[in-house]
Amino acid sequence: MSTQTTPHAVVRADMDGERRWFAGGGMHTWKVHSEETGGAFMLFEHRMEQGKQTPLHTHPDSDETMIVLEGEIVMHMDGVDHRVGRDGVAVATRGLPHAFMVTSPFARLLCLHTPGCCEAFYRDASDLAVDGEPGGAVDFDRVRSSAARNGGIELLGPPPFTQS
Repeated sequence: MSTQTTPHAVVRADMDGERRWFAGGGMHTWKVHSEETGGAFMLFEHRMEQGKQTPLHTHPDSDETMIVLEGEIVMHMDGVDHRVGRDGVAVATRGLPHAFMVTSPFARLLCLHTPGCCEAFYRDASDLAVDGEPGGAVDFDRVRSSAARNGGIELLGPPPFTQS
């Protein structure tokens, strides 16, 4: 983790930022990298389609805040399902078992990790997006491999959601 000591600004517009296809599903647009904040936090936008879900997991060393910009998700936290719609927020503090599933046709979230110690996991489990090319397939083996190599996340089990 770097230690940023010189004050500086980070400004990115709506579609600005490095775009990456995440092997867990969806497109990440990196708004603020951990190194830009001296490791204090990292922030990315996550665009996903209905049905995208994560395995039950925890982040042992960071708090994860999900801010819903568009659409709706079900956030499963510590055994309880919570519907979170546009302008809603859900926080899974470090070590809290959680997962989420997109229930609307499309969802767009901001994902904030404090501190920004999970970036290596996300980067290793994603590929740079190229305009005009389709996104990669969901590959949970790659997600598991990245978790084992980089830390920042502990996968606890399959998604806890029942299909309706």
